[in-house]
Amino acid sequence: MSFTLIEQATSRLHRSELAVPGSNPGMFEKAAVSKADVVFLDLEDAVAPDDKEQARKNIIQGLNDINWGKKTMTLRINGLDTHYCYRDVVDVLENCPRLDVVLIPKVGVPQDVYAIDMLITQIEQYKKRTKKVGIEVLIETALGMANVEAIAQSSKRLEAMSFGVADYAASTRARTTVIGGVNPDYGVLADKDGDKPRNYYWADQWHAAQTRMMVACRAYGLRPIDGPFGDFNDPEGFKAAAKRAAVLGYEGKWAIHPSQIELANEVFTPSEAEVNKARRILAAMAQAAKEGKGAVSLDGRLIDIASIRMAEALIEKADAMAAA
Repeated sequence: MSFTLIEQATSRLHRSELAVPGSNPGMFEKAAVSKADVVFLDLEDAVAPDDKEQARKNIIQGLNDINWGKKTMTLRINGLDTHYCYRDVVDVLENCPRLDVVLIPKVGVPQDVYAIDMLITQIEQYKKRTKKVGIEVLIETALGMANVEAIAQSSKRLEAMSFGVADYAASTRARTTVIGGVNPDYGVLADKDGDKPRNYYWADQWHAAQTRMMVACRAYGLRPIDGPFGDFNDPEGFKAAAKRAAVLGYEGKWAIHPSQIELANEVFTPSEAEVNKARRILAAMAQAAKEGKGAVSLDGRLIDIASIRMAEALIEKADAMAAA
């Protein structure tokens, strides 16, 4: 273990993050009773310029009047390169004590986060807010990915990063088909073997970017969250994308349609067998500690302090789900 210890971000259940346009308040009540762990009310991409001000008012009313239960309530503000941004932060935060997190789109440099942190801090001081508002950032440009490690260290408020694949594809000039899906041209052709047919294997063009963002998150105590999968009529495709992210170490995935919520929750929920094994690991290690042992064998495999950390993280997640 390094002598440098990194403080972990505020712990929140984050298997599914439902996007809800601020310009469509009719969707708020449905989102409130959904199974989504996180709901982000959107003022950016899903809202036309002429609707921005009314959407902001809708969100203020919705946050104050609707019972959102234990959900993490997030506000996606407009980008720092727009004149809507500061009013999004000031108007909503000054009037909505229920808000938990501000989601900043298209973050390119650490100073982007610093600027919003400054506004939030001043508002909290002015309103004498005791609940600290967190920050989530969207890494969805080449600039943001190039600076992702620095961005991950930019603010004590920062809790999570989401990978915004659609804008990232546009920023990098990538050829894509479905948002968040794979392209059949990105693959590997097997070597020649005489006259035998050569097999072609599809690959995941987003793997390198997702891995880099995930490493930055885990290195600095943040939650890595996978972004949208555009075809909500393709549940198999969504689950495949979610499973790839989960295997990498992601904690959750966006849902741009209510039908994707249960799919995300399913993929990012530890199985009963995984939870039981984690509890057995902790029990075995506790017994080993009593006996003065640093490691012990369980089911024919060595477990040690690293096994304890992984088991504790999994059980913490399972307990949070049980309390939700």
